[in-house]
Amino acid sequence: MVLAVLISIRDAVAEDATTILRFITELAIYEKAEHEVEATVELLQESLFGPRATARAVICEVDGKPAGFAVWFYNYSTWQARNGLYLEDLYVSPEHRGSGAGKLLLKHLARVALADGCGRFEWSVLDWNEPAIRVYESIGAEPLSEWTRYRLTGKELEALAAD
Repeated sequence: MVLAVLISIRDAVAEDATTILRFITELAIYEKAEHEVEATVELLQESLFGPRATARAVICEVDGKPAGFAVWFYNYSTWQARNGLYLEDLYVSPEHRGSGAGKLLLKHLARVALADGCGRFEWSVLDWNEPAIRVYESIGAEPLSEWTRYRLTGKELEALAAD
């Protein structure tokens, strides 16, 4: 006998900040970067739901219980002269992996991108995260091997801004 599960996706609200922080922490542990998490419930409420919020979030639920989340924002392509949707994080709890929840989140965001006239839907993945890479390749996504991301944070960011 196969038990059917109901997977749904809804827009996150400020009251979801605690759940989102739990998922962020679980993701950071999985990526061996728990020590880098600076997010708090208060910061999430402000940055995702406050008046200056530029990022958005959705919650994936399995049988009415939170099972994962995605956070995204719009970037811009000068070549296309259109916005793109950039997926910052997508996470599904281990007990719900393989249920189709991750692909459903990606499908949901693809629909958002098209509905909003975006020319691209992009994200990054750690090169060792084979399970995620397999999912991404199964939906037709291709790695952009010719691009290297750069980042400034902390003292280096402050130093550049001061000069």
